[in-house]
Amino acid sequence: HVQPVESGGGSVQAGGSLRLSCVASGSTDSTYCTGWFRQVPGKKREGVAAIDSDGSTRYADSVKGRFTISLDNAKSTVYLQMDSLKPEDTAVYYCAADEGGSIRWGCGPDTVNAFSDWGQGTQVTVS
Repeated sequence: HVQPVESGGGSVQAGGSLRLSCVASGSTDSTYCTGWFRQVPGKKREGVAAIDSDGSTRYADSVKGRFTISLDNAKSTVYLQMDSLKPEDTAVYYCAADEGGSIRWGCGPDTVNAFSDWGQGTQVTVS
C-alpha cells in the first residue's frame, strides 16, 4: 500500500505560481504512475497531469503549457509546478498512485481507474 501526502497549496493572485509536492510512503516499488487531480465542491473530479516511472508525462488540455509535472525517484516525490495560474484553477488538488493499475488502464489524467491510493488533498486558491 502507498500513502501519498500532498503539500504546497495556498493562495496566490492570478498569474502567479505555486509548486505542489507529493511524497509517497509505503510500497513505492509498486508505483508505476503518479497523477494529480483536482476537484471543486459540487463538481466532478478532473485529471490534471500524470507521470510514469520512466518520466513520460501527460497533461489535461486545460493546463498544457502552464503546469509541469516532474519526478524525483530518490525522494519518492512528484512535483506539480503551476505557473500562470488562473482563478479557474482554484480547487483541492489530490495526488494519486497506481500500484500497477496503469498497466491495464494507462497512465494519464484521463485514466482515473488506474489509481488506487489517494492523498488527502491540498487547497489551491487563485484570486
